[in-house]
Amino acid sequence: MVYLFESELSNTKLLPFALCSIYGLGKASTFLICKKLGFSKNLIINNLSKEHINKLVKNIESLDKLVGKDLLKTRVLITKRLVFIKSYRGLRRYQGLPVRGQRTHTNAKTSRKRLK
Repeated sequence: MVYLFESELSNTKLLPFALCSIYGLGKASTFLICKKLGFSKNLIINNLSKEHINKLVKNIESLDKLVGKDLLKTRVLITKRLVFIKSYRGLRRYQGLPVRGQRTHTNAKTSRKRLK
């Protein structure tokens, strides 16, 4: 197993799909990273050397993206702030209701079950 950004990558998966398990990286960004580094799309994690892994880590860090625990922490802080300032979105989060204007009369029954 290879550990990058607090997530473990399976040895049997292809590189772009294994990188998707890192929180904050999707398919498009992982294919872009592989293309930028010149890695094949068919490269398996097990075949990576230490130098390739170091290049991969440096490239991901050079992107202007938050990944891993940093991204998770900022998202949690943003939602806590919304609840703290009692904005509409924060109150909906606190009550367990849909936040983005979805219908609650006939839909969102799983959200409303928590209120009872």
